[in-house]
Parts: sequence; C-alpha cells; structure tokens
Amino acid sequence: MLARIYRIIPLVIVLALLAGIIYVVAAWRYSPNKAKEILIRAFTVITGAISIFFALATLYAAMERNWVAVELAGSFLAVAAGGLVVTRICRAVFVRHHPHYADAPVKAEVVNEPFGKRFLRWLFELISLNMPRR
Repeated sequence: MLARIYRIIPLVIVLALLAGIIYVVAAWRYSPNKAKEILIRAFTVITGAISIFFALATLYAAMERNWVAVELAGSFLAVAAGGLVVTRICRAVFVRHHPHYADAPVKAEVVNEPFGKRFLRWLFELISLNMPRR
C-alpha cells in the first residue's frame, strides 16, 4: 500500500505546483475571486483530461493483462478522479458563496453603433428598396 502512495507523489506535487502558479499569476493579474474561478476551470479541464488518459491507459493495460501497469495507471486514475471530485466540490462551495459567478458572462449589446456602420446599413437599405424584385 505504501509503495502505491510513493508512486503518485510526483503527480500530486506537479498538480500542487501548477495550482500555486495559476493562482498567484491570476490573483496578481485580476482579483482573488477571479483567480479562484480561473483555477477551478483550469483544474476541471486538467484533471478531467488526466482522468480520461489514465482510464484509457488502465483499460489498455488490462486488455494486455499487464497487471503491474494496471495497478500503476489505476493509482494515477484514482488521484486524478479524486482531484476532479474535489475541484467540483470547490466549485459548488465557491458558487454558493459568490452566486454571481454561477452564470457565464455574456457579450454586451452595442447600443450606439458607430456612425460609419449606421450609414452603411442605411445605404444598403436604400439600395435594396430601389432594386427591382425578380
């Protein structure tokens, strides 16, 4: 059991360092809440991709009847899936405390178009009204 834990320590260290770097850079660039949102999104993608990769690796090793590789890939799969579950729990707690982050941002509608666009649309409508219909 202890040997399996030693195998997954590098993955856990890499994920922890990656989380620290993403959070520090995003908090410096934006705000701490925005950094948490970015970190949650990034870790959802990262741990999801790692989970899929190691699930396929475990399946392939099982089909080849390589039980040592199944055990190793399964250990990494367990860490990645656990990380994905923890990330989704963190997102639920974050959204509960900051409900305005639950909705995806939408693009603002332009109220005052630039004069050039209004003129071109007016010109196009004027030309299309005078065109004979077939």
